[in-house]
Amino acid sequence: MRTGSEPRTARSPLRMRFWLSVWGVIWTVAGTVGFALAGHPGWALACGVLFLLVVTDLVFVVRHIRQGPHYQPGRDVPPYEPPADRR
Repeated sequence: MRTGSEPRTARSPLRMRFWLSVWGVIWTVAGTVGFALAGHPGWALACGVLFLLVVTDLVFVVRHIRQGPHYQPGRDVPPYEPPADRR
């Protein structure tokens, strides 16, 4: 059901974000270790900062998944209704 209010009522694909975050954790750890061993401290620091960002996203995604069907609805949960007042 398209209502025109999708940007405000959109649902996030949390399980996909979870697995992309896991993939990001693996690559940022590998990049940090690889660049540190290769003697490139600037790139190792950049990968370390990116690692922190990915882990933060992973924590929020897991939190929203554990909050239940309001944040991770299944096929049995209907779409949100658009707001009644359309200004």
